[in-house]
Amino acid sequence: MSETAEELIYDAGGDTAEGAVPGSKPAAVWRGVPGRQWDDWKWQVRNRVMNCEQLSRVISLRNDEKEDIESCLERFKMAVTPYYASLMDPCDKKCPIRMQAVPSASEMDTEPCEMDDPVGEEKFSPTENIVHRYPDRVLFILTHKCSMYCRHCTRRRIVGGEDFTASTASMEKAFDYIGAHKEIRDVLLSGGDPLMLSDARLESIIMRLRQMPHVEVIRIGTRVPVVLPMRITGELVGMLRKYHPIWINTHFNHPKEITPESSKACEMIADAGIPLGNQSVLLKGINNDAGVLKELFTKLVKIRVRPYYLYQCDIAKGIGHFRTPVSEGIELMRQIRGYISGYAVPVFVIDAPGGGGKTPINPEYLVSLDENKAVIKNYLGQEYTYTNPLNTRPFRAR
Repeated sequence: MSETAEELIYDAGGDTAEGAVPGSKPAAVWRGVPGRQWDDWKWQVRNRVMNCEQLSRVISLRNDEKEDIESCLERFKMAVTPYYASLMDPCDKKCPIRMQAVPSASEMDTEPCEMDDPVGEEKFSPTENIVHRYPDRVLFILTHKCSMYCRHCTRRRIVGGEDFTASTASMEKAFDYIGAHKEIRDVLLSGGDPLMLSDARLESIIMRLRQMPHVEVIRIGTRVPVVLPMRITGELVGMLRKYHPIWINTHFNHPKEITPESSKACEMIADAGIPLGNQSVLLKGINNDAGVLKELFTKLVKIRVRPYYLYQCDIAKGIGHFRTPVSEGIELMRQIRGYISGYAVPVFVIDAPGGGGKTPINPEYLVSLDENKAVIKNYLGQEYTYTNPLNTRPFRAR
């Protein structure tokens, strides 16, 4: 059971964790916590902010705001690590960190189009914990628990089950399914957050997958480098590097999330030979600004994280206040491409509602196309002509 914020005050006594990175300062309520505890990911999980009383000791809240949060918590859980809570501006309701972590009354408003399962995962689930939507890859859900429950979560219908981890029986069914489908070459471990599992439990899962010759790539989808960077330990990356090729996708949404601690976590992963990608979500009031996105993407590249996707916010229940018009995302991409390095520019996608899959949505750079030439428009809006080779056969897609 999580302690109250009042119980979290310790006498530091000059105790600093070995190898700790000087970085973000703990909020006042945790200012006296010894460094060795602060840098212990299990301590961070045990001491997450999970109710309004704890939260009010970290940020300023009016009585009406407390009532709104309490009302929201009857439907959607809250959990914020002390580390991530310390990044919040205690007085600014529009703080981009705070908006991602703190419940709001807007979550109780739903639009007719919103869905519990906006991307249709359940209808593509042939067995428990498996989503098989694309031909050569599957999503393998290991747990419903996260270190932090993001307010914009697309899986909020299931995420928040603090005690749920896939049972042995359901895991065996999942392994049997993957083993029987030789077309599966790529397995994405997800949740919740798979890095909430112990190193030993995670290794047992990865080891089973590595025993299947047709599984070429194992990916891990996790937000712990952002919200719980102390989870990325030498022991964890040492274990993962035994099972290459391993890939990790994480989820930075704002430049303020790139701290000395999160940078160190990503660099440890990269140093272990694990490629890192980032999947951001376009969120109103948080990052729907070209300057913010350019800063985010270039800072990610600096810590060896490749911007991979920028998602249009899904049509999940209670997150409509985060959604932007699709046209805004297209215009933002127009303001980004060409102005920063190409490898720092992600693909803007909509995960098609109902299960249609990730679909790129880009500014129109192709003006016209025929057998003789392509007329294209560059990032400045200037037109150029590319002439096709002579005597070429018409291309027919298979």
